[in-house]
Amino acid sequence: MASGLLALLDDVAMIARLAAASLDDVAAASGKAASKAAGVVIDDTAVTPRYVIGFSPERELPIIWRIAKGSLRNKLVILLPLFLLLAAFLPQALVPLLMAGGAFLAFEAAEKLLERLGLHAAGHGADIPVLLAPEARESQMVRGAIRTDLILSAEILMIALGQMEDLSFAARAAALVVVSLVVTAGVYGAVALIVKMDDAGLSLAQRGSAAARALGRALVAGMPRLLAFLSGLGTFAMAWVGGGILLHGMEDLGLAAWLPQAVHRAAEAAGHAAPVGGPAITWLVGALLAASAGLAVGMCVAAASLLAQRLRGPARQA
Repeated sequence: MASGLLALLDDVAMIARLAAASLDDVAAASGKAASKAAGVVIDDTAVTPRYVIGFSPERELPIIWRIAKGSLRNKLVILLPLFLLLAAFLPQALVPLLMAGGAFLAFEAAEKLLERLGLHAAGHGADIPVLLAPEARESQMVRGAIRTDLILSAEILMIALGQMEDLSFAARAAALVVVSLVVTAGVYGAVALIVKMDDAGLSLAQRGSAAARALGRALVAGMPRLLAFLSGLGTFAMAWVGGGILLHGMEDLGLAAWLPQAVHRAAEAAGHAAPVGGPAITWLVGALLAASAGLAVGMCVAAASLLAQRLRGPARQA
């Protein structure tokens, strides 16, 4: 009886160790995946505040909450089952799909850079009539934001899935759920803080303390700068992540593998040549080269897209 109880306790302990190891794998994979998807996450954080522009302050947080719920639905109900089935039954398609996502990220970065240079019209929100009732305009804006989020969420989960090749099906599912929850909470929590920063600043600026008034004025004045910084950082991060995905995909598929190998060698050479901070220099040079490769691909895709639009124009008129 005692020996049977001890054997049972051994089995329980083994199951507990296996469960703990699985949780460690899920946590490690989730953290690695979230870091790899940083470019899309930063861009999502930078883009989302524009959806509450023009609405009353009391509607800002409800709008962000509606978009956040739609984002979770996109990730957990639509995309996660689709990508898990793809990984289980057609894993050879993951690298090409990742590269397609990387090319799209590079295209988005190139578009944003062209917009900053005044060479391309952004047109965001131009299709939303200004004469709509506030409730109808809010619903239309939320639907547009959730559609945009579907693309960004697909990129995040696709990048995350690419970091989980060694995990079991259940561990992949758990890790993707963790990534979905953490990214959604992080992005829309940060967006809520950003859009309320000016309100907090105005409240502080009306207080009696000179220090509170100075802090309030700094918050109000700093919000446009923060949004501009996030936008620029998001553009670089998208070019870097998109270029990195393309370079890794080329290496995995053996397509012009000399290019990613040359990038690795150049980054390592720069790190070895630096008198201090070698690893940081290696990372920085690698990121800059990957971003340059991403922008080059993005510019080519943008040029092709513009050419296609111009060719469709005369066809429609005919």
